Amino acid sequence: MSRGLLLRLESLVQLRGACQQLRALSHRRVCGAQWKPVQSSAHPMGSLLLYPQLCQKDRFIGVASPQCRHLATKEEAKKKKKKIPLTRGEVEIRQKMTVEELAQAMGKDIDHIYEALLYTDINLDSVEPDSILQENHIKTIVQKSGMRYKSAKLKEEKERKNTDAPCFCCNCRPPADPAVLTPRPPVVTILGHVDHGKTTLLDSLRKTQVASMEAGGITQHIGAFLVHMPSGEKITFLDTPGHAAFSAMRARGTNVTDIVILVVAAEDGVMQQTVESIQHAKNAGVPLILAINKCDKPEADPERVKKELLAHDVVCEEFGGDVQAVNISALKGENLMVLAEATLALAEMLELKADATGLVEGTVIESRKDKGKGPLTTAIIQRGTLRKGCVLVAGKSWAKVRFLFDENGKAVDAASPGIPVEIMGWKEAPSAGDEILEVESEQRAQEVVAWRTYVEQQEKLKKDLEVIEAKQKEHRLEYEKKQQKLAHLTWRQRKAVLYKANKHVMLLRPKERTEMDEKTLSLIVKGDVDGSVEAILNILDSYDCEDECKLDIVYFGMGDITENDVTLAEAFNGVIFGFSVKANESIKKLADKKGIKIKLHNIIYKLIEDLKDELNSKLPPVVVEATIGEASVLDTFSVTVGKNKIPVAGCRVHKGLLDRKMKFKLIRNRDVIWKGSLSSLKHHKDDVQVIKTGMDCGLSLDKNLEFSIGDEIICYEEKEVQQKTSWEPGF
Repeated sequence: MSRGLLLRLESLVQLRGACQQLRALSHRRVCGAQWKPVQSSAHPMGSLLLYPQLCQKDRFIGVASPQCRHLATKEEAKKKKKKIPLTRGEVEIRQKMTVEELAQAMGKDIDHIYEALLYTDINLDSVEPDSILQENHIKTIVQKSGMRYKSAKLKEEKERKNTDAPCFCCNCRPPADPAVLTPRPPVVTILGHVDHGKTTLLDSLRKTQVASMEAGGITQHIGAFLVHMPSGEKITFLDTPGHAAFSAMRARGTNVTDIVILVVAAEDGVMQQTVESIQHAKNAGVPLILAINKCDKPEADPERVKKELLAHDVVCEEFGGDVQAVNISALKGENLMVLAEATLALAEMLELKADATGLVEGTVIESRKDKGKGPLTTAIIQRGTLRKGCVLVAGKSWAKVRFLFDENGKAVDAASPGIPVEIMGWKEAPSAGDEILEVESEQRAQEVVAWRTYVEQQEKLKKDLEVIEAKQKEHRLEYEKKQQKLAHLTWRQRKAVLYKANKHVMLLRPKERTEMDEKTLSLIVKGDVDGSVEAILNILDSYDCEDECKLDIVYFGMGDITENDVTLAEAFNGVIFGFSVKANESIKKLADKKGIKIKLHNIIYKLIEDLKDELNSKLPPVVVEATIGEASVLDTFSVTVGKNKIPVAGCRVHKGLLDRKMKFKLIRNRDVIWKGSLSSLKHHKDDVQVIKTGMDCGLSLDKNLEFSIGDEIICYEEKEVQQKTSWEPGF
């Protein structure tokens, strides 16, 4: 009995040792324990004493295990943070989920989503990880994956508080107290057709040489000037461009003006921009004064000008109307004081007054960027007095006024209503036409700009969503039409058909991409001021020949040409167009090295002509037929060559010459019935190369074709001619 008990005890001890070894094996990677097989022994107590290190390892394992569990718990916690906490087998879905977002919500990889999409009618070749899935497809994927779905609760976005600055135009700012109103200088805009003498008139009033400094003698942007009259009174003049490209700038000039002086050349009469200027003045409700210029010329006819204006509802005082007409010569300075007195008399009748106290209000006439001064704006003050340190907001930009300059670049301390002034201190250049408002502090200015930016983003987002939905609907309808054609096939057969179609498309893609690049003109547009850039963009908006060559405006802005512009042009294989800006030598060398064209111009119509040349260069050449000679068939007969009878035409050349090396065509009853080459050309019995006008000849074609008396034989050559774009910007 004692021996049997000992054997059972020994077996239990061996079993315990084996369990310990297995436990050590399971933790060997963590604690570094080396596993050693336990040798069996007939002495159970000795087996324990032979491996005392095993007990030590057990103790070490016991200590290490909690640490391992602690590390594993931290790693699992990190992984859990990345996953969306959901009930087991339940997926929270929402509208417009992408493939990647759905995979993350389901805890699956993207390939699983693609496999589930096989059960839908979606074309997998067009699906990307960021593709948006429709709600019914999302539900199908979740169900096919053996899971349930629940709709996510929509977060109600809190309505953002309107922090915009109150403006006078929307009656948020109270009107000025009549008791504090003081007289102000009238703001007078000079309008008229290009080259009718607007800038020369202002030049004579200011006694400076503005017109001589302008490129091509054409005003390229609005000039705001303060003119001091001999009587001590002041008049603020705005000189706007007369060129067709600057219609928006003329409209902006009339919106801030009190009086419009319409300049019409006495020898030209009413022109296109004259009519447009009249319309701008009527839309703004501004009274007109007619200045008939160039009356010193012998061909001048002021009476004809007045009669032509009657057709446009501009009735002069001598015809019973209320429009003053003054005959002047801006170049010689004749009757300029009469025009100035007429302007002041009309201003006195209008009783122009403004509040010079309180917060400043004004309008941006023009904006530009200066290397030393940063963004600058020319503005007309309409209310309040602008001083250094004022905090202003215009559009989505704000400024703390650092310096104020007059039209001659001299620093001034303040600007009262009706005075033009150049403002320095803007964070970003505002757009021409923006309303200037003064606010209490920089923090308030930042709040206003943030609100306006937010509103613009929301409007843009709304428009983008409408475009996206329209495109999705269009693509959906197109896809459904394709699917209807494959409805009788199984899904495997559909996949095979679609694969073949897509394979064919993939082979064509590189060629198509090359053709697309060749027929796309990418532009970088830089201008000196905001109005110039605006005028160029307005012209480009009229481009309507996308089928010939696509016009892609990559970037536009103000300032000189920079290295970033060259880099951008290189990336898009584009051309840089600069208007009244410069490119230094280092930029030009960099552009030459990278093969980038930089086109600099100071006159708007020359820039557009250069742009049209660039568009023409993108168009493929066309083959045209140039007629060399014409002949009439007077008689027909045939000759036998071997066993064949060959038709021969007896002709007489009545225009040009017939050259055997050139191509020919046969015309019968005004229809071309053959094109090709001659097999023979003879004069009498001699083979010749050329038949001149008035000579008779016999000829046969490279095709057996019967001639008829009266047929026309045309000799021509094919030439490749560069296509010209059909785009007409209107000037």
